[in-house]
Amino acid sequence: MLRDARNILAALLCWAALATPAAAGAALVFDSDTGRVLYSEDPDIPWYPASLTKMMTAYLAFEAIKEHRATPETRIYMSAEAHKMPPTRLGMKVGDDITLNDALRALIMKSANDVAVAIAETLGGDEMSFVKQMNQKAVELGMNSTHFINPHGLPAEQQITTARDMAILSQALLHDYPEYASLYSDTQATIGKRQIATHNAIIVSYPGGDGIKTGFTCASGYNLAASATRDGHRIIAILLGEPNKHKRTSRAMALLDLGFRTREWKSLFPGPRVENLPREIVGVGFEPDERMLKRYRVCKTPPPVAENKKDDKKKKTVVLKPKKKTASSN
Repeated sequence: MLRDARNILAALLCWAALATPAAAGAALVFDSDTGRVLYSEDPDIPWYPASLTKMMTAYLAFEAIKEHRATPETRIYMSAEAHKMPPTRLGMKVGDDITLNDALRALIMKSANDVAVAIAETLGGDEMSFVKQMNQKAVELGMNSTHFINPHGLPAEQQITTARDMAILSQALLHDYPEYASLYSDTQATIGKRQIATHNAIIVSYPGGDGIKTGFTCASGYNLAASATRDGHRIIAILLGEPNKHKRTSRAMALLDLGFRTREWKSLFPGPRVENLPREIVGVGFEPDERMLKRYRVCKTPPPVAENKKDDKKKKTVVLKPKKKTASSN
């Protein structure tokens, strides 16, 4: 009987391995209810969070409402500093204001960088004070390899996280503040006269998809915290450093599929949770490694100069300009 059980387990493990999506960047898949890890790939490798940073900005806003330091109707004002943020933005004028509830929808759904700063300034007194609170909360939650520099995720050399830490944050958001879950699953909304829509393809193209946040900068690549719920069970997949948004979406779908396929039988055996998954890297600090710095430097370097023949007798030197991309909007 024991031998039969072992043979079945071995077969299942072999099948699961064959069905595992091809590795790209760091990834971690887990059962949101129990924290049980269902798959991991380099969960402790340091990486740039990009707009996944905004999940912590949202967490502190929810906490402020819970502690009666703010309400959903608290006015969030657009300062000159917030207005200077590059896209993606909500596009408010300096001095305009919206409710905190609308600001959170713009923060999560549109990934608005101007709104992230406006929330930080309103709730924290100033941006840097709010960032200090972000780092304090990261410590409280056990995000031991994360360091925030700003509330939006725009490029900052020492703004660092890991797939494990983004998993911890995703789980905390959904468990501690379930009343705001619709903010992650809404596909479109109206704020004043502005129409906004989600960047998260999982919500609209994956059965059961219901959140949670996308992120992109040149240095980070395409990041995603993806959530889906089926038969009352929620699976979350964290992906960091995907090469483009299409591969980000397809790999997230494959990882969620893997999670739903293996959740039930893996629950029959002892296994690690997100917080106690054995660490592959010990002593990770808040300094970017050489791999991160190389990507950061490439993104900061101007495009190369190329020659373009105007005619057979004359040459004209032109600078190739890169196509415009939003700094932290996907």
